[in-house]
Parts: sequence; C-alpha cells; structure tokens
Amino acid sequence: MRCIQCGSLKDKVIDSRMSKDGTTTRRRRFCLACDYRYTTYEQIERTELQVVKRDGTRESINREKIFRGLVKACEKRPVSIDRLDRAVDEILAELHKDHLSEVPSSSIGPKVMAKLHEIDPVAYVRYVSVYRQFDNVGEFIREIQALETRASRDPHQRKLFKE
Repeated sequence: MRCIQCGSLKDKVIDSRMSKDGTTTRRRRFCLACDYRYTTYEQIERTELQVVKRDGTRESINREKIFRGLVKACEKRPVSIDRLDRAVDEILAELHKDHLSEVPSSSIGPKVMAKLHEIDPVAYVRYVSVYRQFDNVGEFIREIQALETRASRDPHQRKLFKE
C-alpha cells in the first residue's frame, strides 16, 4: 500500500480485523518511512452478473427489482424489511455461486420462490401465482395443496389453513 502522507510503499500492518458480516477486512497500517498511521479496507470484488433474458438481450442484474418483488409478495404480511433485504443478499450470493458472469432470467424466479417458501407461505403463493401466471382458481388450489403436503412433512412448518 502507498502511504497517503508521503507516498512510500514501505509499510507494516499493525492490526487486522474482520467486519461483523465477514465481507470486509479493516487493516491499520504504519508507514516505515514517515511513521504515519492509516487505515485501509479490503473486500472481495465481484464481477457484475448479467441477466440473459428470454429474447437473448442482456442487462445487469437489478437487486432492487428482486427486492420489489419480495416486498410486493409480502405486502401486509408479518415479514420485516430487514429479512427481505437479507433474502435478496442470499439470492444474489447463490446466483454468484452458481454462475460466473451470466445468469439466465429463468433461474432467478425459482430462487426467489424457494426463499419465499422459507419466509412466509402466503407470500410464496402470491409470488408463485404471478410467476407461473395462474389462469384459474384450480391452479391456486393445487399449489396450496402441494404446499400443505410439503408442510405436513416438516414438523417445524406452521399450518397455512385451519382444518
């Protein structure tokens, strides 16, 4: 690192600390030329993911678009904005893990649905109904019955409807 006081490249790291979320390293440095102390921050540089649409066009992945979809699905539900924000981060982390630089748009929706399934079953059904473009009530009923079947296998999952 170049000293911000004298420009020397000779320094010594005297303290390193990881941020609370584990994404950044804070380093206290000491310039060996002028004895100046300064702080640097180190973080992972991610390449920006490109979304490949159905028609073949590409655009940068839009975090806000995913967040708005989650907020809309969870409208009037007991889900905090912080939880939705974390969910978006988790979805983006999964997409970065699964794809190097381009992600097909068809793989984003299922990741959002899986995350909503964990968070809130009603929000999940709302999102699925729009994502899969349900045409009639029967499709809603089948999805809710499938959700109930999955929930009955998981003893920690709360009931969606009273019997």
